[in-house]
Amino acid sequence: MPGTLAVIGAGWAGLAAAVEGVRAGHAVTLYEMAEQPGGRAREVRVDGLALDNGQHILLGAYRETLRLMGKVGADPAQLLLRLPLRLTEPDGRGLQLPPGPPIAAFALGVWRRAGWSLGERIALLRAASGWAWRGFRCAPQLTVDELTRALPVALQRDLIEPLCVAALNTPAAQASATVFLRVLRDALFSGPGSADLLLPRVSLGELFPAPALAWLRARGAALRLSTRVQTLERQAGGAWRVDGDEFDAVVLATPPGEAARLTATLAPSWSACAAALRYEPIVTVYVQAGDTRLPEAMLALQAGPQAPAQFVFDRGQLGGPAGLLAFVISGAQPWVDAGREATLAATLQQARAALGPLLRGELRVRQLITEKRATFRCVPALARPPVAIAPALVAAGDHIDGPYPATIEGAVRSAVAAVASLR
Repeated sequence: MPGTLAVIGAGWAGLAAAVEGVRAGHAVTLYEMAEQPGGRAREVRVDGLALDNGQHILLGAYRETLRLMGKVGADPAQLLLRLPLRLTEPDGRGLQLPPGPPIAAFALGVWRRAGWSLGERIALLRAASGWAWRGFRCAPQLTVDELTRALPVALQRDLIEPLCVAALNTPAAQASATVFLRVLRDALFSGPGSADLLLPRVSLGELFPAPALAWLRARGAALRLSTRVQTLERQAGGAWRVDGDEFDAVVLATPPGEAARLTATLAPSWSACAAALRYEPIVTVYVQAGDTRLPEAMLALQAGPQAPAQFVFDRGQLGGPAGLLAFVISGAQPWVDAGREATLAATLQQARAALGPLLRGELRVRQLITEKRATFRCVPALARPPVAIAPALVAAGDHIDGPYPATIEGAVRSAVAAVASLR
């Protein structure tokens, strides 16, 4: 039954929960400790230039995210560049799926992939068929490395490792094979267009957070930015107090550490589970490269001990200044440990080696952004906190128990489920 609802946290999960709460008839108050919404997928202003704290790829399978974008007036067709899945390398090689039914498109993309031998292509198709035959399920303790160990080295290097680190932000040797297979199933084989890449043409703030905030404001939601919630208390009659204000229900959509703090005495077991999660950083290096225009808006790179980045985005093709390149380093803890200067030097060296013939102008670093807690470490058999915390107190976020790794779609789906559970 609709009532008063507090949503704590205005990342993508909190915004989605607030929108769903308003649509369900609740009187919503949204709290956010930062000055702006978006959480770990937000806009960052640097010398007047709108950058992002990281490069986020959406997929055609992100149905809940796309649905909510449309609800708040953020038209996915206008704001996202939709392309068939392409993991193209600077030399033009790479897995490129044609449009069409997903299974046939995958098979054709593998068969046409230049640089793999006939035996390697057959090995990948045989492995994928086996995963599909088993319902994309495996033993929960398996890592991605163990799942794919029988595949040729070229396949692991060119496909498995970059896909794993892009989707799970966890190295294949430590990443959960169960979650990896679920991502493959939903992205590659769940229907036409599910594997399509959706690349933002605008900043992450314009993609959903700003439209969602405007939509909420227009419908009377109370917005309390720059407000860190200090206390969350259960009243004798079943209501909740958030910093002294009373609500019928609460959605806790903060990062795990903050959620653990607020629930430490209310739900010690839930709090301990949230606090036990460990994290992987993502580093983004923005480089101005004259008026360079890459062959595609996103290229895959060969990462290695002296080559940090797995992908490079041409922001000039995505609504940004011409020649602005964003190099993405996932699973970046070794480079965070190495330090800023070492990371910049290695990234520039990698850029020159991988993109040399494509560059038009000197390379100049614009910004290095590190999200130290970008995602939880998606390891096998990981215990994640559930949606339900206590009566009329639920949680949302990409860390909440579910089939997906730390993704925008995982965050949004958890929010939809959290609000639905309050009815």
